[in-house]
Amino acid sequence: MKLNRTRQASAVIRLVPMIDVLMILLVFFMVTSTWLNLRMIPLAAQADAPAPARAGPAPSASTLLIRLDAAGQALLRGQPIAANALAELLRSRREADPALSVVLLPSGQASNQDLVSLLEITTEAGIERLRIVRMGEAQ
Repeated sequence: MKLNRTRQASAVIRLVPMIDVLMILLVFFMVTSTWLNLRMIPLAAQADAPAPARAGPAPSASTLLIRLDAAGQALLRGQPIAANALAELLRSRREADPALSVVLLPSGQASNQDLVSLLEITTEAGIERLRIVRMGEAQ
């Protein structure tokens, strides 16, 4: 007696639905992710002014950190500072150290006008090395 076994159909794995799901996940993660640019955005120097040639080693540059809170108030070392006092401080620090670098840290809730006003104060004080760093929304 010969018994014939019925063969079970082997499971076929279809790749097309899996590829569709992967594409949807890829698009989802690309849209919802945030891109952190680790390079700071330097402000462009004037194009008509040639860069001064430096002879010898570069002087040691100090950095001044100024935060801009959500209310538009400038903070230096955690203490609020008025616009005219900040301008005078920047002028005196620049005279003491011509290679002074200023880093601005605006809050995510600060208005653009407050940031532009702070930029105007720093550039009128003669600061040439100026950077803006935006840390995130949880400031």
